[in-house]
Amino acid sequence: MGEELFWAITGGGGVSFGVILAYKIKLVRVPPVVTVFNIQRTSQQKLSTIAHRWIQVADKLDNDVFVRMTFDVINNRNGKKIIRATFPTLYLGKSAALVTLMNKDFPQLGLKKSDCIEMSWIESVLFYRNFSIGTPTTALLSRTAEKLNPLKIQSDYVKDPISKQGFEFIFEKMKELENQLLDFNPYGGRMSEISEFAKPFPHRSGNIAKIQYEVNWEELGVQAAKRYANFTRMMYDYMTPFVSKNPRATFLNYRDLDIGVNSHGKNAYAEGMIYRHKYFKDTNYNRLTMVKTRVDPNNFFRNEQSILTLSS
Repeated sequence: MGEELFWAITGGGGVSFGVILAYKIKLVRVPPVVTVFNIQRTSQQKLSTIAHRWIQVADKLDNDVFVRMTFDVINNRNGKKIIRATFPTLYLGKSAALVTLMNKDFPQLGLKKSDCIEMSWIESVLFYRNFSIGTPTTALLSRTAEKLNPLKIQSDYVKDPISKQGFEFIFEKMKELENQLLDFNPYGGRMSEISEFAKPFPHRSGNIAKIQYEVNWEELGVQAAKRYANFTRMMYDYMTPFVSKNPRATFLNYRDLDIGVNSHGKNAYAEGMIYRHKYFKDTNYNRLTMVKTRVDPNNFFRNEQSILTLSS
C-alpha cells in the first residue's frame, strides 16, 4: 500500500482512493469501572451561565472525562418554548473522583454522586446509545436497523469561548426555528496532542469544540425536506460570528454539500476550492492530491466532494 496511501485513507475519505474492505484497529486499555451521567438543565436554570462555563473548560478538563453539551427546544408546562441542555458524560474512573473533578472545574453544572452510574466500558456504549440500564451487551450485535428519518446535518468549529450573551442570542434563534438540535463535542485532550499534519484531518489543537447542527423530520415529500433543511441553513448562517474563520472549518464525516460540490468537468479545480479548505486546509489537501494522482490518475473513484488529481 505504501505510507502515503495509508496516510490518505486514514482521514482523507477512503472513497477517493479505492474500496476499503477492512481496517485493523489498535485498542487502548480502559479501567474495569467507568462512570456515566446524563444531566439535563433548561433555560429556566441559568443555562447561559452553565453553557458559558462549559465552553471555557471543555477542552481543558482532565483527559479521562468527556462531557458533551447538546441543546434542543422543548415546551414547558405552560406551552412556552424553552431550551433544554443535555450533558452526556463518560469518565474513565469511579464516581467519587468524577464528582470531585467536576465540582472543582465545572461547579455550575451542580453534579451530585446520585447523578452518576458506575459500569463497565462496554456497558457505557449502550448507555450512550440510550439503551435502558441493564440491557445485555449482546444488543450491540443486533443488525436490526433503527427507525430512519430524513435529516440535515452541518458542522462548525469553535476557537474562542462564546459569551453568556452569545449563548442567549443562540437560544433565541433556536426557538425561532423548528426541530433544532445543536450538539457541542469537546476537543482538547488527545486531539490537541496530535499534529494537524499527522493525518489528513487537521482540526485539532486550537479548537475548543465541534458543533453539529441537526434537524430531523417525519413529513414526506420534497417540499418538507426543503423546508426543514433550510432551518439548519438558517441556524448555520446565524452562527457565523461565533465560529472559526478563514477557513470556516467543517467536519468531513458529515458531508455537507452546501459548502460546495464538484461536477468533475472543466471547472473542477475552482469548484473544489471551497470545500477542500474547509475539510483539510491547504497543506493536507495538496498532499492528498499527490496521493490521488499516483493511485487513481483517471479519477475513477469520485463523488461530489472527492479529492482531485493534479490534472483536474
